[in-house]
Amino acid sequence: MVMVSEHAVNEKGHLLIGGMDSLELAKTYGTPLFVYDLSLIRERARAFINTFKEQNVKAQVAYASKAFSSIAMYQVMKQENLSLDVVSAGELFTAIKAGYPVDRIHFHGNNKSKDELLLAIEHKIGCIVVDNFYEIELLKKLAKEHNQKVNILLRVTPGVEAHTHDYITTGQQDSKFGFDLMNGQADLAFQQVYQDEWIQLLGLHCHIGSQIFETIGFKVAAEKLIKKMFEWFNNYQFQCTVLNLGGGFGIKYTKEDTPLEPSVYVKEMIIVVKDLVAETQFAMPEIWIEPGRSLVGDAGTSLYTIGSEKEVPDVRKYLAVDGGMSDNIRPALYGAVYDAVIANKMDEQREEDYTIAGKCCESGDKLIDNISLPKAEPGDILAMFCTGAYGYAMASNYNRLARPAVVFVEKGKHQLAVRRETLEDIVQLDLPFTLEKG
Repeated sequence: MVMVSEHAVNEKGHLLIGGMDSLELAKTYGTPLFVYDLSLIRERARAFINTFKEQNVKAQVAYASKAFSSIAMYQVMKQENLSLDVVSAGELFTAIKAGYPVDRIHFHGNNKSKDELLLAIEHKIGCIVVDNFYEIELLKKLAKEHNQKVNILLRVTPGVEAHTHDYITTGQQDSKFGFDLMNGQADLAFQQVYQDEWIQLLGLHCHIGSQIFETIGFKVAAEKLIKKMFEWFNNYQFQCTVLNLGGGFGIKYTKEDTPLEPSVYVKEMIIVVKDLVAETQFAMPEIWIEPGRSLVGDAGTSLYTIGSEKEVPDVRKYLAVDGGMSDNIRPALYGAVYDAVIANKMDEQREEDYTIAGKCCESGDKLIDNISLPKAEPGDILAMFCTGAYGYAMASNYNRLARPAVVFVEKGKHQLAVRRETLEDIVQLDLPFTLEKG
């Protein structure tokens, strides 16, 4: 095995993923195909957890499963002793089917339905992250009716917004999520729950953005939330025991991206919280975080089979693959940028510039706008990197395309985690026309 531009390559010049020949995976499972290297996921999970342990801070690291959820993935996260962040009845039901410890499940969402909250109450999950006043009243009613005390966090918008290298301390008030920390909404929410018979308020939650490469936004948010906790402690003698600073830790999609190591984000958070707590008699809260993309994003690789090619003279060459926006909508939706290789030509020079087009009936179905690759031929396998987050999770049956299979690899072994949809799957929910002819 050799390394070519940070990628492992075997003696055939084929890309290796988790010790497996990517061409063998494509042959065995077909394409399009999502491949997850579990070793990378485990390494990242342990980096987050061990940093808290080294700093002697009580914590929960919860996998933000909207990035990619399946029974097998939840079982891997369970093996790594992570908690779990779910945002729907579907994700919660999947977690239950996976045998996830219910006390480590946290339920998010800005419009949880009565049935969703009942499912959470029925299974006695660890925490519900309350998002609005409507939810407070509904949860109080349901908890009382079912004679069950419910643990909650209040989600707040702290007036901090972060993305990549930028952050601002105003403007984040305009959000569909949470109670505003600046205009009194958070205080009103606190008043409604902190002495309630059926609600156990644990603390505060915030989420300031995504694909964040710096720590300053997290530090400012932590300071704002801790100061609010101090205020409630001084005014009401109420001790918040949990500070949840959310997720949003960035990954390296291309060489231009410069994310920090997980330990750096965690250490900076801990320093701020410890320093603030040291100034008062307030007890050190348990710190929770919610990495999603940073756990599974760069562990995922999409494999496609290359098909047709079209050249527009003096403009570009299109190279079409057997997937597209139906299995990765991020480039079309918000201009996400990826890197790729031809998996069976890793030892060949990049000499052609291509735009990678999908097969959906949309002009905007382009996975990569411009990339240099070896001369491509029909049947070659294109490997697109860092597709482990929000690829399969946001996949659709647009144009009635079947969703891909998902495969896990680890140290030279492989297993099917999600089977490929069939044509019969595509029509399984359809019903025949039965109205009488009018």
